[in-house]
Amino acid sequence: MTPHSRRHFAKLALGALPATAFITDALQLNAASTKPNSKVGGVHIGINAPYSFGNAAMSGEDVLKSCLELGLSGVELRTQPVEVFLGAPVELVSTKAKALTGAAAEDHARTFREWRESAPMDKAKTFRGLYEEAGVLIEIMKVDGFFKLSDSEMDYVFTLAKTLGARAISTEISKSEADLKRGGQFADKHQLRVGYHGHASTTPEHWEAGFSLAEFNGANVDLGHFVAGNNGSPAEFIRRHHGRITHVHVKDRKRNNGPNTPFGEGDTPIVEVLRLIRDKHWPIQATIEFEYKVPAGSTRMRELARTVKYCREALA
Repeated sequence: MTPHSRRHFAKLALGALPATAFITDALQLNAASTKPNSKVGGVHIGINAPYSFGNAAMSGEDVLKSCLELGLSGVELRTQPVEVFLGAPVELVSTKAKALTGAAAEDHARTFREWRESAPMDKAKTFRGLYEEAGVLIEIMKVDGFFKLSDSEMDYVFTLAKTLGARAISTEISKSEADLKRGGQFADKHQLRVGYHGHASTTPEHWEAGFSLAEFNGANVDLGHFVAGNNGSPAEFIRRHHGRITHVHVKDRKRNNGPNTPFGEGDTPIVEVLRLIRDKHWPIQATIEFEYKVPAGSTRMRELARTVKYCREALA
């Protein structure tokens, strides 16, 4: 993304409410207000972006516009759109870099590390301001390749997250005790929680092992994956460890490593968990992560609007 002026970015953001024919009730909830409000019953409904929008190369502008279209005032934002806004070359932050091996991977890692060591953090403040002026809070910052980061990059991502206003970092969980210990050391150093994201192969014991290694080690519980891994309802785990949980990923899946489904069609107790968080007043974001196949005749944004509506109605 080419850097835009503060005024231009803000103008695009504030003018992003849609007038398209596919707007559902969930989109219309925000039609009368400049700023969105997706906190329902005290629970903040957010979205994993840009992942859930199906385009990893989305700019910060486009992510913000999409959040506004859906009436979402909270987001789990990956670093890529932020770092491009800060001036990083697109090819440097591209998720395609994950496929690099050997000397190419080493060269990429070195170049990225050098860029991050001199990244203009003042621009991160500008980025945060643009989101907050539009009414969207960056509550969680998602970091890819967390355990491969150098010590200087670890300090950088924690500083970046704080500058954006995030209350937590999220990343994929590792089964290596050494990884979780090192990650926890930086989390404790910066006094900022890391929510480790689990998949169907992740058990409660994996997270609990991480909890034992550092005060600020936490969990990003993916409700659908938890159920698909035959761990039972995630409600009990959340009840026991709510102080460690940064956010939950809201999706629906079938048991026995079954497929993702539209919300309400799988085995995931989404409503039960959302109401538990609501009734206990826990500061856990309900973060939509869109992974089911878009039905024929529909669109991703239409389906995303349905997921937002489903969560709103569960919490009303």
